[in-house]
Order: sequence, then structure tokens, then C-alpha cells
Amino acid sequence: MATTGGRRIRAGRMSIRDVSLYVDVVGHGYPLLLMHGGPSADHWTLGAFRRCADRFTLVFYDHRGNGRSEGSAVSSMTWENLTADADALREKLGYDRWAVLGHSFGGHVALEYALRFPDRVSHLVLLDTGGSSRWPQSAADRLAGRGYSPKKVKLVRRWFNGEFTPKEYFPIFMRIGGAYNYHPILGTLRTLRHGGWHSKIRPEALIFAGRHLVKGWTVMDRLGEIRVPTLVVAGREDFVFPPECQRELAAGIPDARLLLVERAGHNPHDERTATVMRAITAFISMDNTTIPDASPPTNAQ
Repeated sequence: MATTGGRRIRAGRMSIRDVSLYVDVVGHGYPLLLMHGGPSADHWTLGAFRRCADRFTLVFYDHRGNGRSEGSAVSSMTWENLTADADALREKLGYDRWAVLGHSFGGHVALEYALRFPDRVSHLVLLDTGGSSRWPQSAADRLAGRGYSPKKVKLVRRWFNGEFTPKEYFPIFMRIGGAYNYHPILGTLRTLRHGGWHSKIRPEALIFAGRHLVKGWTVMDRLGEIRVPTLVVAGREDFVFPPECQRELAAGIPDARLLLVERAGHNPHDERTATVMRAITAFISMDNTTIPDASPPTNAQ
């Protein structure tokens, strides 16, 4: 529980616009909004960040149609609604501005939010994400290049295109989930240790996104409009948004800084927690000299 604007905030559903978003506010200090990935996942996939509660007021929430949020059809998951939800939450909590962190799909939402509500974002952290859907759409090809079997490659292609039923969600993820981490078993155990076992999964959100929301999505032509301090962080072994994607993203945002985390995949906050937390804490505190290996991006591939 945290105190915001003189009010104590308990974890639970909060009426925001036309939905009931599940919100959990913890810690004290400068506000940091955390946008989870998926879609289909929830805020517990970012549980590792709870160790920063002594430095920041951490605002966790589940996107509409995801996790424990209720009151909306999955088809209402549009960029307009997702970003308007976040800003209505900011207003309800009483913040003029806040730092925003988005992981994977949450990074897409964070980019859209920074472009639509530029005056409300003080710092932007983009964690294993990209500015275009072409990267996850081509993820299966990268796994094929890493020697994965044709059956798993086909499953990955179906996964990112929403070409499966809700009942197939867990069987498919059990087959391909290990690819998300540098060390498949240890990475999964670390995610669970940070609270991942609390997650409530909503397969329909990923199906809808793959078929409609993210298909053909891009903000690459608008990245130059982002004027807030931006840190791009990713695991060097991420197959969804690989290093070339991270360099492209960071190069498109004026003065963005780039950190590629060694021996980490799509979830470096779980696999290399101390490195990621130190970098993000330093960045939001504007002490960029202590961000390990972070540097202005280059166009080198």
C-alpha cells in the first residue's frame, strides 16, 4: 500500500473511464508507471521492480482486457483507449507528470502514450520493445536461424499472429516459453520468484492483438517527436526484439540512451535484475554516469 496525494491506495480495482482497472501502488518517492507486456499477461510480470519501492512510488496496473482488470470487451483494446486509460489513472492518482516504463507490448503502449500525452511524461524507459510490429512478426524466422525445430518455429509464428484458440495458449507457451530467456529454466524460476506465479492470464488479449491491434502497427516515423529523456534497455539475446531492433529504436529517439544487457533474453529484469534496476534507478534519478555500458546509440548493426 502507498500514499498518493494524501490518500492511502490499496491494491484492487479502480474505476477509470469505462473500465475497472486493477491497480497496485507501492513504495514512496518519484512516481513510476509500469506497463506490462503480453498482451495476455499482467503487472506481476514486472514484479522484480518491487525492489525499487524504496526509491520510487511504483504504479502497477493491468491493461484493459488483461489480468484482473474488468468491464471491457477485448475489442476495446485500442491504442486510443490504452493510452487514455493510463492518463486517466495519472489524473486520478494526482500526478502532474510521471516516469513511464513499458516492457514488450507495454513498450508499444508507452511509446503511444509518450506521443499522445507528451507533457505528462518526465522519463521514458523502453524495456525489450520496438517501434514496429515487424519485429515480433519475424521472430519465428530468428528462432529458425538459431536451430529451433520447424514445429516450434511454426508455433511461434502462430503465437505472434494470434492464430490459436484460448485452450491452446498454455500448451503452446509450454513449448516455446523457454526461448524468451537466456537460460530457459533459471529465467523461468526467477520470474516466478519475483511474483510471476500470481499472474492471471487472459489468452483472448493476445489473440486479438495478434490478429488486429499490432498487425501493421508502427510509430517509427514519429519517434523524432519524443523529446523526453529516454532509456532503451534490452537483453542481448532477445529473439523478439533483437539488438538491431534496439539500435533502430534508440537511434530514432533524440538523445536516447541504449543498454544491451549481457546474458539476458526478453526478460532482463528477471535474469539480470541488479543490472537493470541500477540502470533504471540511475536514469530516472538523472545520474546517467552510473548506467552500466549505456551509451548513445549508433547505426551499427
